[in-house]
Amino acid sequence: MQTIDTIMSNIVNLRVHIAPVGFEIDRIAIPATQMKADRVWLLMHADPAKDRALGYMEKIRALLKKEKIDVNLAYTDRFDLFKILRAVREIVEKEKDNDIFINCSSGSKIQAIACMMACMMFQGKTKLVPYYAEPQSYASVKGKQLSSGLKKVVKLPAYEIHTPKPTLVQALKIIHEHGGKITKKEMAKLADEKRLIVVNAKEENFQQARFASLDKNIIQPLLNEWKFVEVERVGRTRWIKMTQEGVGAVEFLS
Repeated sequence: MQTIDTIMSNIVNLRVHIAPVGFEIDRIAIPATQMKADRVWLLMHADPAKDRALGYMEKIRALLKKEKIDVNLAYTDRFDLFKILRAVREIVEKEKDNDIFINCSSGSKIQAIACMMACMMFQGKTKLVPYYAEPQSYASVKGKQLSSGLKKVVKLPAYEIHTPKPTLVQALKIIHEHGGKITKKEMAKLADEKRLIVVNAKEENFQQARFASLDKNIIQPLLNEWKFVEVERVGRTRWIKMTQEGVGAVEFLS
């Protein structure tokens, strides 16, 4: 038999918070509690043996559980911007039917930047609300959390940043799977097979039309608009190569 609580949980969005864990407790636990979070995702370093924030995570989890707030853990490299973006994206996809609030003040500077970028890049998937938790005071004693208390929570503006179309992401993934470098001829064949391009031409003009469609719909946007690839000619062969920006993009978009 369904209770009122279970019925309400099915029709009311949950309030979900995402927060990277560093050397602070209050900056995560107090905002989540005051904002009546139903669930909190804590972003932890992928290598527990090198994560000095484990003790802080345990204290945060204990405080949140005391307030009957569910706690989930997600692991990623806290020093890699693109891996952090990917971790946040995966959480957003899991929680897309809920209201998501992202703490952009906890953890390291790289994590805070990644969280703000995620709000801008993944805004189209669901509504993301970034916020900054201003502490009451900062610690001057080594070994204690870096800040304590909470003065106020500031909602941050989340201007949407457009991301590449799915077809471009799929094309980028193909290049990545070939070691970051592929011939234009092979790329045209694979793009056609995976229906990333449309070729409407008679058999005698098919190859030329396929190259033209690849250039217009895949290569030119990735090359000129996004700077994710570069084209290099070696003899009679044209190679499509991923740039460093492209390598980073495929890390969190695919």
